[in-house]
Amino acid sequence: MSSPHQALKEYFGHDAFRGGQEAVIDSVLADRSALAVFPTGGGKSLCYQLPAMLLEGLTLVVSPLIALMKDQVDSLVAKGIPVARLDSTLSADEAGNLYRRLENNELKLLYVAPERLANEKFRARLARTPLALLAIDEAHCISEWGHNFRPDYLKLTRFAAELKIPRVLCLTATATPKVAGDICRHFSIQPQDHHQLTFYRPNLNLVVTPITDQDRRQHLLDRLRAAPIQPTIIYTTLQHGAESLASFLKRKGLPVRPYHAGLRPEARSEIQDAFMSGEVPIICATIAFGMGIDKSNIRAIYHYNLPKSLENYTQEIGRAGRDGEKAHCELFACEDDLRTLANFTYGDTPQPDALRAILRILLDQPGEFDISTYELSRSHDIRPLVINTLLTYLELEGFLKATSPFYSTYKVSFARDLDHLLNGFDSNRQTFLRKLFDTAKPGYKWLELNPEEAAAVIGEPKDKIVKAIGYLEDLGDIAVKPSGVRQGYRLLKKPDDLSALTRRMIDLFQRRENSDLQRLQEVVDHALVPSCLYASLLNHFGEEMASCGHCSRCLGDIPPEALPSSSPPGITTDDLALIQDLIKLKQPGLRTPRALARFLCGMTSPATTYSWYLPEGARRKQRLTSHDAYSLLELHPFQSVLEICEAQIIH
Repeated sequence: MSSPHQALKEYFGHDAFRGGQEAVIDSVLADRSALAVFPTGGGKSLCYQLPAMLLEGLTLVVSPLIALMKDQVDSLVAKGIPVARLDSTLSADEAGNLYRRLENNELKLLYVAPERLANEKFRARLARTPLALLAIDEAHCISEWGHNFRPDYLKLTRFAAELKIPRVLCLTATATPKVAGDICRHFSIQPQDHHQLTFYRPNLNLVVTPITDQDRRQHLLDRLRAAPIQPTIIYTTLQHGAESLASFLKRKGLPVRPYHAGLRPEARSEIQDAFMSGEVPIICATIAFGMGIDKSNIRAIYHYNLPKSLENYTQEIGRAGRDGEKAHCELFACEDDLRTLANFTYGDTPQPDALRAILRILLDQPGEFDISTYELSRSHDIRPLVINTLLTYLELEGFLKATSPFYSTYKVSFARDLDHLLNGFDSNRQTFLRKLFDTAKPGYKWLELNPEEAAAVIGEPKDKIVKAIGYLEDLGDIAVKPSGVRQGYRLLKKPDDLSALTRRMIDLFQRRENSDLQRLQEVVDHALVPSCLYASLLNHFGEEMASCGHCSRCLGDIPPEALPSSSPPGITTDDLALIQDLIKLKQPGLRTPRALARFLCGMTSPATTYSWYLPEGARRKQRLTSHDAYSLLELHPFQSVLEICEAQIIH
């Protein structure tokens, strides 16, 4: 084993470590689990990439972002490091080659998404592989009370124990003391192995500007015109907000492009590349932009809308000034934004009766069963993330165990006619394949094959059918388009008291809602703090500072007692009549006051997105969201709308 300093020079071309890196690496090489809380751009990835080259065995890296995985893998491959990523973008041939390299112990690092570890077959492969280190990026996702909780992260503790991984390195750029304590508890990380760098960046000038909604556009335009054209990110809450603001700025002669998750992948990639190259210096974006962006000369970050948490805010301003030069970070603080942000939170909280129904379905299954979260989401009007969270808790409490995901349907196209394809097989296999393809539904170009239905018709195991499809695809005899992902589960036990379990789950989601709303209030409190903005921000992450001397508060800015806001428009008798018309449609997705309130506030849900209704005189069905009442009261606080809906439904 060479020394860390030798490896640093040999593999990464650096002469010295950056702050905090060496201490983290020392913990890992001393066979201890560790937590690294470094600000955005602080060099976290080296803390596992370098030990991976010195430890015997595979370093498994869990990361939630495919784009980030790809960038890191491409960079390491260029350095000659044996590394791979396993994600949904790989072809069957690419995945097969990766598995061969894994079985031959030819890899030093393997990047996977957390959901991959829920696959029983993949875990079986890992169990045959010498594992040296589990590195968990974005580790704050493991905390139930963190700002970006992901249910699959909760299972990583158990997987690490099952796979007997000797050491775990957790990495994050945003962990409050409570979240950091949660991470350390999960992986038995000792205090001396909790490494945290300061969040203070002296080159970032923080400004909070209390402002009304109608003044924001002009204020932003004045700011942009007052400075030279330079790399700038403007963050908005909504996709249409990013589009309309970019259009406004472009009309005013500024070189700007919008970016959000609703754009096609190729469009997002093209815009990101244009920003990185400097061709487009200004990006107007939702928070979908920025993860994995390593552009050192970003000179300004504007939060046109309030961020949903101080953790998000810190991560986003951390993308500015990575070259050490001065950068401007300004937050436009308007109370109107709270209504939209709070509505996102209310939209994620499931209704108790739907939660109760899903628990009955899941816990009244035979020993082996499978589900589609997409189908459950539509039928019970609960967002897929909420269903995945519920399934995770049922696993952690020992009621269920995930087996492996699979596809329910395959579209098949023959490279040559069936008779020629069968010539290369013996008579038994020819009979089997002919029977199999006879069960398929013919289409214009593709046959549609359902392995479960085919198994029942021809009396063969479903696994045999799936393997045959894969074998023919590997030979190049057929092209395959799988669809309809289903997750397999094994029922381990039934609850002694289903009602008590249901109440516990309902309470859990209600507490998460309250926690998310509290994070919004923390943003408002920060925007109104009369003293140093940096001291306020650092205190949130467990640091202390008297004053920075260069934020807008330290320079004499005095905040108002409350953020500027505009009153929502009055609710007219016409509005109430429209709501009553909607209620009379008796749409299943709008049968409760909470569901109706979400709809009126402009929050889509599985039921309202996919439900249809027939307006009077219409010749064909329309989406429910095309009804005139959709988002009718989006400018009103959710709780006020809920009270109106309760009164209207009773009425």
